[in-house]
Amino acid sequence: MLDHVASPPPYKLSLGSLALTIVSDGTLQLGDPKVSFNGVAGNEIDTRLRRHFLPTDSLEVEQNVVVIETGDRTIVFDPGMGSSTLFGPHGGKLKASLAGAGIALESVNAVVVSHPHPDHIGGICDSSQRPLFPNAEIYLSEADFEFWTNENLLGTRADTAVQIARANLLPVRDRMVFFKDGQEFLPGIQAIVTPGHTKEHAIFMVTSNSDNLCLIGDLSHHHVLLLEQPQVQFAYDLDPHQAAESRVGALSMLASNRIRMLGYHFPWPGIGHVGEERDGFRYFPEPLRFTSRHEGSGHG
Repeated sequence: MLDHVASPPPYKLSLGSLALTIVSDGTLQLGDPKVSFNGVAGNEIDTRLRRHFLPTDSLEVEQNVVVIETGDRTIVFDPGMGSSTLFGPHGGKLKASLAGAGIALESVNAVVVSHPHPDHIGGICDSSQRPLFPNAEIYLSEADFEFWTNENLLGTRADTAVQIARANLLPVRDRMVFFKDGQEFLPGIQAIVTPGHTKEHAIFMVTSNSDNLCLIGDLSHHHVLLLEQPQVQFAYDLDPHQAAESRVGALSMLASNRIRMLGYHFPWPGIGHVGEERDGFRYFPEPLRFTSRHEGSGHG
């Protein structure tokens, strides 16, 4: 494996009239894939990873954080791990990455959360539980908020995740806005609940001037193992069977409508398409376009 380097520079593109910036919160180490991915033989996992020239003994995934600027709003989606080293020492780079992109923490009006797992909400507050985005409302599912901040789960196998959720969400409870399935809760941003990974894990359809981009959150944690065989169960899913059903349904919709998507954990910067292939799907990364946000749309 290559040595770790500093986070990649911000990747800027346009979606209709919206300016998008993708920044990195670093990477997560998920360990042996045969432990995290269930319902498939270990040798089949090895075969699929080798076919894509990926290591078979340990998985490392990205954290691709999207920032949307609408003119009157600056919106951050899933603000990373924060100070937690639960998945290794290479996460928690969001604050520096935003600074490198010229985005001030104070300028952020909204933080949108697909679900309250540590790598998606750990960057809402600092290690002293002070909000990092002092002027932002926090958008998420009420059912997920109630579940992952429930003190009755402390001392269970969910203990660490609940501690991190409580430390990051309770200090901003007074600035929380709950979205519902199908709701356009911010202009051009619609929540689509895809349950299974958590009670109300959500993906977000972003639309501007008839151009669409779907932010898939943790609908799939891996661009090979959970796409080529989408019925595979992932160890961190609350309900693995329901998560697989949600995955197949949402990916089928994206494939049949040829909608661009962004995978939070997909190889940087995570933008591409999914297409149906055999009994599953295939990820087609979009070619990088090094144009300014005002010079091009980021795609052909």
